Amino acid sequence: MDNILLNTQLFHSLFKHAGCGIIVADAAGTIIYVNGVAQRQFAWPDSEFVHKQIGQFFPADFDNRYFAWEKNVATGTVPDGDGLVVSCISNGGHELILEVSISSICLSDIDFKVYYLSDLGDKQKTEESLIRLNAELEQKVQDRSHSIAFMVEQLSDQIKETQRKESALQRANNYLTNVWNFAGAIILVYDTAGVIQFVNPAAEKALGYTAAELIGLHTATMFHEEEELQKRSEEYGELLGRPIQPDFEVFVAANALGRNIDQEWQFVRSNGTKFFVSLSITGLKDLYNNVTGYLGIAIDITEKKKSEIELLAALRKEKELNELKSRFVSMASHEFRTPLSAVLSSAYLLSRYIKAEEQPQRDKHIQNIVSSVTSLTEILNDFLSVGKIEEGNINPHFTEFDVKELIEKIIKEVNHLLKENQTITYVHDGSDTVIYLDPSMLKHIIRNLLSNAIKFSTDESVVEVHSDKTGNIFTLCIKDYGIGIPESEHGNLFNIFFRSSYATNIQGTGLGLHIVKKYVELMGGNIDFKSAIGQGAEFTIKFNSKNKLI
Repeated sequence: MDNILLNTQLFHSLFKHAGCGIIVADAAGTIIYVNGVAQRQFAWPDSEFVHKQIGQFFPADFDNRYFAWEKNVATGTVPDGDGLVVSCISNGGHELILEVSISSICLSDIDFKVYYLSDLGDKQKTEESLIRLNAELEQKVQDRSHSIAFMVEQLSDQIKETQRKESALQRANNYLTNVWNFAGAIILVYDTAGVIQFVNPAAEKALGYTAAELIGLHTATMFHEEEELQKRSEEYGELLGRPIQPDFEVFVAANALGRNIDQEWQFVRSNGTKFFVSLSITGLKDLYNNVTGYLGIAIDITEKKKSEIELLAALRKEKELNELKSRFVSMASHEFRTPLSAVLSSAYLLSRYIKAEEQPQRDKHIQNIVSSVTSLTEILNDFLSVGKIEEGNINPHFTEFDVKELIEKIIKEVNHLLKENQTITYVHDGSDTVIYLDPSMLKHIIRNLLSNAIKFSTDESVVEVHSDKTGNIFTLCIKDYGIGIPESEHGNLFNIFFRSSYATNIQGTGLGLHIVKKYVELMGGNIDFKSAIGQGAEFTIKFNSKNKLI
């Protein structure tokens, strides 16, 4: 019988690899085979099992209980598939809780019973292990869920922060784009060598170049004059104690010296014209504070510079006028003293001549008074004229008049200034004597030149006056044979308050020739002179009778 079972390969494999305990008994209940699982369950070796009665290993009421269980299974009271649970004792005295199922088989007309034994303790342990593992898995899932939820929350916060930063960056980019495209200032970006990398539209418009003509092709120095760069390079080189090249190194040096902000420069446009700018060039740095390039911002200050120049000119003019007034006060106190003293003394002496036969003496002193008053009047007129000229408040009034008649009248008016035996000769060439000028200004010019010729000539000398009208050209020449003017002083002759070193003892204000030149220029003429020490002076004036400059 044993050989039948053992030689049955199917049962051998089944018994050997089964996951539960299996005991095979014959119809009489004698055990004929036990697999390894059953041996381990009962802790009995195979030799202790075989040939023993199956009832030795189960409770005494096992058969009755199993019969009742089978009946319950048949009626559906117990679910099919569940075995009978019994309590057994192992070889070591330990209680075994087994779930037992029995099946009957017939091999070679012999009946056998097969007992299938499942250790509920192992099952319980497995279930407990499964429960524990399931709980651990659920905890891990829960922990992982919390972790994922936290990560999702963090990721959500990061996404929101990134979106916020992107929004802020976009706003900043939009702002910078608007500044770049619509700013009125010239904006240029250079690399560390000064080569242009970016150019904004305002720079293209102001400089007359397109971005394509500049980027990567030229340095910042192309907008600057060499003389200005050279001057700054020398200045910065002296301050830094090392030579500075007159190129982009000038701006690098300016950064080193802290002179890179709002520096006044002249920019040169593509057409060669120039304009003033306030230029700032600052270094662009990376996270490690290394300079990676330079940013240049220039603001056109041409109008500001023009206003500044005009203001300085006005201040200079105001200063000159103030100086003129100061010098007038100083000179007036000196020049007025002599004629006023003459008037005072002549008036006093007049009061002493009361007899009829003393009339010649009275006439002499009256003439002195007239002469002194005339001198004072001329001085005052000169100062008034200079003031109007310097303030720009005087303009010629052109009209047609007979110049020959005017000159002859002026000669008669200055006769009282003639020294003893001095004479004035006058000749006019040409039949045309009508010219188109300002008679009042011309009268002042002639009177002043005649007064100087008389004053700086000796007794018994001749003053020559010559006029000519040829076509539209009118020429006036006044010549004397007096002390003359040193050649070294010719360049200053028409300057305000200038007096020759040879005329220190002769009364005068130094205003007359300055006024003469200004009047000649206002009427569109020019004046020239020739003079040498001891050879007198000759002044020649030319006008276009139609008021055109010669």
